[in-house]
Amino acid sequence: MNTEKLTNPVVKQAIDALQSGDKQAWFSLFTNDAQLFDDGNKMDFKSFFEKALGHERFTSIDKVEQNGLHLYGKFHSDQWGDFKTYFKFTIGAGNKISKLEIGQAG
Repeated sequence: MNTEKLTNPVVKQAIDALQSGDKQAWFSLFTNDAQLFDDGNKMDFKSFFEKALGHERFTSIDKVEQNGLHLYGKFHSDQWGDFKTYFKFTIGAGNKISKLEIGQAG
């Protein structure tokens, strides 16, 4: 899957880590108190991605907005199948991701 559309370097590193299931690289990009919202519902960031990494990935990135912080594309989950999704990153102090909003896109 081509990540050339990803213009924000932190987001690109995060998606590269997600795609390869690299937990160490993924978690290193986030603040210790990073927040996760899945379809608007607050989730436990650490436990969610401990389970998801290695089992979920983008199959295509179709649109990038908000200076590279918002991604829309096709996604595959071993548990939930294939669907369209969005990932919206918020980057805070120290160039770390402090919030990630994910969910099904229309």
